[in-house]
Amino acid sequence: HDIFHLLESTRAYMSRRAPRKVVFSFPDFPSGDALMVNVNAPLFDWVLENLIRNALDAMEGKGEIKAEVYEDAENVYIDVTDTGKGMTSGQASKIFRPGWTTKARGWGLGLSLSKRIIEEYHGGKIFVKKTAPGKGTTFTIRLNKNKEPK
Repeated sequence: HDIFHLLESTRAYMSRRAPRKVVFSFPDFPSGDALMVNVNAPLFDWVLENLIRNALDAMEGKGEIKAEVYEDAENVYIDVTDTGKGMTSGQASKIFRPGWTTKARGWGLGLSLSKRIIEEYHGGKIFVKKTAPGKGTTFTIRLNKNKEPK
C-alpha cells in the first residue's frame, strides 16, 4: 500500500471527527512514484487512528497533529507529532504496558495493541521519539520495506 494514501485516508476520516481548532499537517502526495509499504491496511489504519485519538485527547480541543514520512535504504518511518500535554520520561517508559494510562477514562489498551500490531504482526517498531511535559509528543513507526506482515 502507498503510505501517503494510507495517511491521507486516516487524516480525512479523523479530521471530520476532530474539533475545529485542531490543525492536521500531513504530507502531500509526492509527484512520481508511490512509497509502498507491506502492511495490513485495516490494522495499520487502526494504529494511526489510535495515535491520533490519543493526540486529540492530549491537546484538549486545540493544537496541531503533524505526520512526516521519511526513509532510508531498508525502512520507512512515519512520525506522528502532537502539540498536546506531553509526558514525563517515566510516563513515556510505561505507555506501551497493557492497562497503563494517563487518562481518567481509559483502559490502557490502545498503545499496547498498537505495539503488538506494528511489532509482532508487521515486524516493525513503534516508539516515543520525543516528549516533554507541555511540549507534546512524537511517536515513530518504523516499517521494513521488504518485510511481509504475518
